[in-house]
Amino acid sequence: MDETHALFETRRQKMLALREKGVDPYGQRFDVTGSIGAVRERFAEGNHECIAGRITAHRDMGKSHFLDLTDSTGRIQIFIHAKEVGPEAFAIFQLLDMGDFLGVEGEAFITKTGEPTLRVKTLNVLSKALRPLPDKWHGLSDVETRYRQRYLDLLANPESKTVFKQRIAIVREIRRFLEERGFLEVETPMMQPIAGGAAAAPFKTHHNALSMDLFLRIAPELYLKRLLVGGFEKVFELNRNFRNEGVSRRHNPEFTMLEVYQAYADFQMMADMVEEMVTTVAEKVIGTLKIDHKDAEGNVLRTIDLTRPWRRAAYRELVEEAVPGWFALTPEQRREKCHAMHVELSPEMADFEVTQHVFEKLVEEKTFNPCFVTHCPKELVPLAKQNLANPDVVDVYELIINGQEISPGYSELNDPIVQRQRLEDQAGEEKQNIDDDFLTALEHGMPPAGGVGIGIDRLVMMLTGAESIRDVVLFPHMKPRA
Repeated sequence: MDETHALFETRRQKMLALREKGVDPYGQRFDVTGSIGAVRERFAEGNHECIAGRITAHRDMGKSHFLDLTDSTGRIQIFIHAKEVGPEAFAIFQLLDMGDFLGVEGEAFITKTGEPTLRVKTLNVLSKALRPLPDKWHGLSDVETRYRQRYLDLLANPESKTVFKQRIAIVREIRRFLEERGFLEVETPMMQPIAGGAAAAPFKTHHNALSMDLFLRIAPELYLKRLLVGGFEKVFELNRNFRNEGVSRRHNPEFTMLEVYQAYADFQMMADMVEEMVTTVAEKVIGTLKIDHKDAEGNVLRTIDLTRPWRRAAYRELVEEAVPGWFALTPEQRREKCHAMHVELSPEMADFEVTQHVFEKLVEEKTFNPCFVTHCPKELVPLAKQNLANPDVVDVYELIINGQEISPGYSELNDPIVQRQRLEDQAGEEKQNIDDDFLTALEHGMPPAGGVGIGIDRLVMMLTGAESIRDVVLFPHMKPRA
């Protein structure tokens, strides 16, 4: 019998022994006088308190026992003595282990060492843990276990819990920021008859009652624009999107996205709003505009400076900075240049895709402080409005921070004729993938508008210093164990 199985069996026998004594090892309702944090905050000798939590430390002194009880608000020491609780309760106590949940009632006192403590008068078993917790002194260092068994990661690694609490606060502050400016939070379908709003491979399912195929959404954009047509002038959705594509440290097949649309705005107004929103959230949640990103040993790799104003530069300008003379080359010469720079290309890439690949490798991946990349080629963004001065580009920005795109923003295309042509060009032979209902909505008239998307997972990565998306998603998708 291996050690893990032996520990499990030992605890299982204790669980059965509790049942033999008439004790439910998985407890019932237990009324507390406050959280452990609240009890510590108002702590005074003589107070009568009822608290509950998980046993996280145990110091055995014979008939006297000092334990730590921990909940989400903190830790407190409790004192259990055989004479205080009586022989029956003490026998029950002796069947408990680290990790078990316990409810206790008693009187507050301070030990000779100055430690706030609760002298236990009665105790209640609330949950028997059949498996031990990770060693708190060494944490949970195995990366795969941390991701597969996040509950253990949260128990053993306080820094992980901090990151997820920060994520919660970031989302809360984003909502508050938008609501204070008159935006309405809405919900749009997560199962759609046509996967639109982005170029990505969808997940497919089937609805039996309607006898139709549906797709988990890759983006909510086309439905949010329907709301602009319907008279909702400032809307946002914090939503889950699903894309049946690769998994990497920056990609998860299920991810959280913020999309915001404002009638009568343009991409520049939306850039202003995003700049203000991100810096506001950083100051309120993180407490600084200078974010350190560290390696596994704690050494600072880079510091991202979010101090305003953020740089804004045209796509063409940034490519020329990276590769002087790029746009004077012929398509064939550009491919030769890529080969010389060791930028890998595939044979089927169009010329604009070659340039985009150079942009991603030599500009995006090397840009860490915020930069709004504006006026991108029209082929890249079929849902954005064409620039009046230069018909080859569209009025958009791509916000780059920490070597990756954090947010795209558009002056939204509201011409139904041009929009139909763009979607047809993008679909090629796959005409069935065009959302005719959306185009019909546009034909009823959509006001000029600005739109924004923000990848919440990537934003949290940037603000917390996390280097992998799996560190900011509570339950990331992983391959089954072999």
